[in-house]
Amino acid sequence: MNPKNTLVVYFSHSGNTRTLANQIHSIVRGDIIEIEPENPYPADYDTAVKRAKQEMESGARPGLKTKIKDIGKYDMVFIGYPMWWGTMPMPVHTFLSGYDFSKKTIVPFCTHGGSSLGHSVEDIKKLCPQSTVLEGLAVSDSDLKNDSDALNGWLRKLKMKA
Repeated sequence: MNPKNTLVVYFSHSGNTRTLANQIHSIVRGDIIEIEPENPYPADYDTAVKRAKQEMESGARPGLKTKIKDIGKYDMVFIGYPMWWGTMPMPVHTFLSGYDFSKKTIVPFCTHGGSSLGHSVEDIKKLCPQSTVLEGLAVSDSDLKNDSDALNGWLRKLKMKA
């Protein structure tokens, strides 16, 4: 794996997915970019949940502040997100819909409160049908700080770590 051709991109509301993305990036290297919506989610949990659920139900594609100049230079894209209602938040849908991921390898990872990867991998495959989507990693929020064995085992299984 060539780190120059690797991108770790993630969306994080509470900071948990950011923590996991940074852990992955410290191993696989490459570039790291946070997906930031034009209209940030409220800090208040209930208000954020209400907005996120409305976006999910309507199939919204929120605008993003995040822009990647040359997605073509990446062969491998790690995509991280918190698990919301069994899939990834709508800003991640916007991101994946906004670029050509043909012939790229996508590696999903998520943080969750108990739902694992849900149907997010299938959703990624639908949004990026010309991509190779590898086995994803789901880390429980409660295991985030002490689950390096799962992360290292996953990366070894994917042949991205010795």
